[in-house]
Parts: sequence; C-alpha cells; structure tokens
Amino acid sequence: MVRNEDIRRHAATAARILAVAAAYFVTGRLGLLQRVTIAGAVVTPLWPPTGIALTCLLLTGPRIWPGITLGTLLVTWSLGPMQPADVGIIVGNTLAPVCAFLMLRWVDFRVDLERLRDGAALVFLGALTGMLVSATLGTGSLVAAGSLPVSGFWPTWSAWWAGDAMGVLVFTPLLLVLRRARLPREIHGYRWVEAAALLVSTVAVTLLVTNTRMSLLFLIFPVLIWAALRFQLAGAAPCVLFMSVLAVVAATHQSGPFAHHGLFAVMVNLQALNGSAALTALLLAAVISEQKNTHRRIQQACEALAEVVARLAPGETTHRWPPSQDQGRSAP
Repeated sequence: MVRNEDIRRHAATAARILAVAAAYFVTGRLGLLQRVTIAGAVVTPLWPPTGIALTCLLLTGPRIWPGITLGTLLVTWSLGPMQPADVGIIVGNTLAPVCAFLMLRWVDFRVDLERLRDGAALVFLGALTGMLVSATLGTGSLVAAGSLPVSGFWPTWSAWWAGDAMGVLVFTPLLLVLRRARLPREIHGYRWVEAAALLVSTVAVTLLVTNTRMSLLFLIFPVLIWAALRFQLAGAAPCVLFMSVLAVVAATHQSGPFAHHGLFAVMVNLQALNGSAALTALLLAAVISEQKNTHRRIQQACEALAEVVARLAPGETTHRWPPSQDQGRSAP
C-alpha cells in the first residue's frame, strides 16, 4: 500500500515536470517570434517562460525545477546545434526562477496578491532581483565562449534582464489570477457594462498608441488605473498583457511610436513602458485589494461585537450593524 502511494506520488511529480517543460517550450517558442539581435546575441523584449516557471514553483513547490531545465534545453535545441555557452544559459534560466521563488518564500509571499507587500515582493524580489541571475549567467557565458564581444556585454545583459523581468511582471500575476477565477455570481448589470467599456477602451487605446507615430504611449495609464481601481488584479493583469504584447510587436518591427529610432533607444522605451505599466497595475491593484479586505474584516468584527452585546444585554434594545440610514441621521 505504501509502495503504491509512493509510485503515484512520483508519477504525479513526473507529470508536473513534463507539463512545466511543455509549457516552457511552447511559450518560449512564442516569445522568440518577437526576438531581436543586440551585439550579435538573440534576446526577447518579453520572455513568457520566466513567468510560467515562477508561477509553477509558487503553486507546486520546488520539485518541478527539472521541468524548467528540460524546457530551456528544448528551446535552445530548437534554435540550432548546442554550443558551449548554452550550458550557462540553461543553468541561468533554471536558477533565476528558483532563486526568485526562494526569496518570495523567505518573505512569506501569498499567491493571492491581496497585500501591498506581496505585490512589492513580486516586483522587487521575484522580477527585478531574481532575473539578475539568468541575465548575468547567460550573457557571461556568451562572452566567455567568444560568441559575444566584451563590448556587447552590457547592452545584451540589460535587454536580457529586462525581458526576463517583464515575463514575471506580466505573466505571473495573470496566471495567479486565472488560478482562482470563478464565474461571477450576483453581479449587477452596470458592472457588466463597465467591464465591456473597459475592454473596448483597452483595445482602442492600445491600438491607437501603438500604431501612431505621435508619442501617445502615456494614454494607456488612465485605462490601467481604471482597471486596477474597479476590478483589481483580475481586470488589470489582462490589460497589461494585451498592452505589452502589442507594444512589443510595434517595437520589434520599429513601427508606430518606435519608428525612426535606433534599436537601443527602442528597447529602452519599450521596457520603460512595459515596466511602468506592470508596476502601476500590480501595486495599485494590491493596494485596493488590501483596503477592501481591511474594510471587510472591520465590518465582520463589528457584526460579531454587536452579537456579543445582544447576548450580554438581552433585555435592552441593541443597534443593528451596519446602522440604517435613519439611525445614521438621528441625533445622539
């Protein structure tokens, strides 16, 4: 009996590892569709597999790390014959999400992202700090193997780091939201109208700012603020994904607001836009969620206190909680 349970547990772990590897490979191939070449090295402005890998680690634990290694190996293999520098790239792409996961676990990160500290931890530890590992090992391996000149280290490193960090900031919050998504119940009609208006506005504004040569990229921020304030992360995360993907497409083709600029300037503007959008949406949504949770806990405590008072003084008339409008207007 014990042996059968061990077999089932190992089989489940193996299945998760293969699923992670498959997801890493598929999203990696999709990310490579918008790759650019900087100083002879191929990098992507938005690397979804880092967000996939970190999410899987947060939800299933560190045992699935071989799936990240296998997925990285498959993506690298699909690009051509293996090179000596690929070993460092594979190690870096495996260690980066693992280190990010360990740092997040160290600060007691919660996957519901309903506290400001969780949003800040995902940004500064999971994305900006954790992805230093993959960028440093990957770029250093290319330089050590002679595939990249020393002068190209910093431009390649910065693009690599930004692409991996954006993968975490864009995809990890979205996947964590989708994990607990449920069909809404007892939603008022005006909320559906507002959600439809937000969807139309997101599409219209993003298409406008990414297809015109005028510098109108700042127009996406009112839409993101609207999504975060009214729908929290469930509304803000899909908006960030849609905006980031269209911005990456425009930047890699050097069209719209990215036309007539050098590649380095395009990458700087793109990552500044994507990073600012993801930070705004994630942190603002976390603040609003935390405030709502605090208000709900206070209301529950007041209701419990009212029940205690009713039991202690059964013969007296107790005020109902929450108070009615007539009670709120009456004089003390």
